[in-house]
Amino acid sequence: MLKMGERIKRRRESLNIQVNDLAKTIGVTSSLISQIEKAKAFPSIFSLKKIADALKISVGSLIGEDETFSKNPFVKFKDKRLVQANDAGTTLFLLSNHEQYKLMEPHLLVFPPMADSNGLINIKEGQSFFYIQNGTFRIDLNAEHFELKTGDSFYLNSGLQCILTNISKSEAKLLWILSNPAHN
Repeated sequence: MLKMGERIKRRRESLNIQVNDLAKTIGVTSSLISQIEKAKAFPSIFSLKKIADALKISVGSLIGEDETFSKNPFVKFKDKRLVQANDAGTTLFLLSNHEQYKLMEPHLLVFPPMADSNGLINIKEGQSFFYIQNGTFRIDLNAEHFELKTGDSFYLNSGLQCILTNISKSEAKLLWILSNPAHN
């Protein structure tokens, strides 16, 4: 149970929440929070849920349910996970395991000839880096148009409308790395 206390403390500190502020939020003493973090006391499931809510994290994360993902950082290419496909046949794959605290999400987009990314790339927050693995793309960025080829890359801030179209006569691939600002 020492690890649960360490997880609570680590999360609390990452959010810059003081022990007394957390205690006040969930209606316990700061002494109890300190004891929980040092594994000298154990919260009830009700208190644990309140702690998790105050720290904006799941109870599962606090008890270590997600640790198996961080212990296995490798994903073989054959094990990549399909996230979504659009009507044009473009597919979006996640290239990493799920992890609550990861700061970026690496994706692979696979485009059939003349297919676009419509509905797959949503940059509401954070930043994105794109690398053209192979093929030639037209990038429609807000009202401007650009053409990029194999080996080219580009970097975007949030809030920009971006549609990519494979203008090659064969399948094209693009690496997309999205920052996850909620955890920065």
